[in-house]
Amino acid sequence: MKPVTFALIFSLLSLVCNSQVKVIELTHYLFPEFTNGVVLMKTGEKNEALLNYNSLTEEMIFDNRGVKLAIGDLELVDTVYIGSRKFFLLENKFVELIYKSKSEVYAEYKCTVKDPGKPAAYGGTSQTSATSTYSSYFSGGQVYELKLPEGYETRPFTYYWLKKDGKVNKFLSVRQLAKLCGEKENLIKAYQKTHEVKYDDQKSILDLIKFLYTNH
Repeated sequence: MKPVTFALIFSLLSLVCNSQVKVIELTHYLFPEFTNGVVLMKTGEKNEALLNYNSLTEEMIFDNRGVKLAIGDLELVDTVYIGSRKFFLLENKFVELIYKSKSEVYAEYKCTVKDPGKPAAYGGTSQTSATSTYSSYFSGGQVYELKLPEGYETRPFTYYWLKKDGKVNKFLSVRQLAKLCGEKENLIKAYQKTHEVKYDDQKSILDLIKFLYTNH
């Protein structure tokens, strides 16, 4: 084959590759990659696997030779360990134990995704097309992949649960936490005068919890 012809074919191949749909990494998984972990069953059996938590589908996912699958038979699962982190089932969803002392605090990781839709006439975006694209995105199994098609926007967020005196309650704000703590409500108000507590900042929430249960 002549060098010129080869160069022309190579250029055409490069053009085709570059015209493919670009993929970008988004934050619908808790960890940036699948990590060695252990699934402890209630029978005591331990299963090692590459694990990650999908905040969009709210499922614990394992990598089976490149195929992403969700852990099933949740009633048989006791604890999931990923590195030094522990996950338990609460109301049939995996939550992470982030604090344990006189009380326990769990983080429930969630995520929403905004579909980019498809171009419509006059430079607009078709909502009907967006719904169709969103449906195929879920049914096609793409939701289990680490990367999603370009244009999808994700918004991860966290809910917190407080286990106190054997009861578990969700709190969606610092104000709700204060009501759950009862006798420590005044301490929380005093703490907030010198510290900025943000519900969407896990460290901020943990610092407040540690203040309440470590020194008082």
